[in-house]
Amino acid sequence: MTDRTTDHRPWRGVLVATALPLDDDLRVDHDKYAEHCAWLVDNGCDGVVPNGSLGEYQVLTPEERAKVVETAVAAIGGSRVMPGVAAYGSAESRRWAEQARDAGCESVMLLPPNAYRADERSVLLHYAEVAEAGIPIVAYNNPIDTKVDLVPELLAKLHGEGYIHAVKEFSGDVRRAYQLAELAPELDLLIGADDVLLELAIAGAKGWVAGYPNALPRSTVELYHAAVGGDLGTAKKLYEQLHPLLRWDSKVEFVQAIKLSMDIVGRHGGRCRPPRVPLLPEQEATIRAATEQAVAAGLA
Repeated sequence: MTDRTTDHRPWRGVLVATALPLDDDLRVDHDKYAEHCAWLVDNGCDGVVPNGSLGEYQVLTPEERAKVVETAVAAIGGSRVMPGVAAYGSAESRRWAEQARDAGCESVMLLPPNAYRADERSVLLHYAEVAEAGIPIVAYNNPIDTKVDLVPELLAKLHGEGYIHAVKEFSGDVRRAYQLAELAPELDLLIGADDVLLELAIAGAKGWVAGYPNALPRSTVELYHAAVGGDLGTAKKLYEQLHPLLRWDSKVEFVQAIKLSMDIVGRHGGRCRPPRVPLLPEQEATIRAATEQAVAAGLA
């Protein structure tokens, strides 16, 4: 497990973008969520990222969203909790960053403006505004969903201005890691998509904002440490075994897929709130077979 007391970079290591347990009436089950956060840490993960897209933050009320953060902090301590603070407006994102700060968190994760295709000046202003909350920011680059691409040159600017300390990189373009290291060597690169873990680990990633550890923490944490530690024999074998599941983290149905795998291994995955719909039968069959194969291989 990462030594979180000496480097003061709480975003390093394996931070799980947590799925959110809902009851049969689609209400948040905070007791189950607290237990899930503790279970992940007990199984080798370094922390959690509540209110990411995997946590269905877009369909939570403000009261639910705040309580999710407070629940995680109470369960595992604020230094292990890096909430997502994405919102349509910079002022709202700043308020969420302040809420995280006041709850005891030590970092937050922030998408660029995502209500429209923002230009570079808007992106810089957005991160500058949220940085005023006084809590370290990890940028989240997801051009697939936000239509705003935090290219290496822009990330270097954001880092140079002191607005961001790391980036969760979800573009899928592993070539960017090397350019980013040249332009901003002190900016921590975090793996942002499960299915490019090995490639970005080899390229120097310092952490992983992860999806599939929600269901398979021990084997995925082993994979991460083998990959960043240069044990490529171990890493490549685990990566090949787990990739039929890891690739679902980059698909539209990633929340439903990960929750299904959680159900199969005996965790509480459960339903999603609309507009997310249940998996198609063929999707469910594919994920179920891959999950059961992972369990049979001793990876659960």
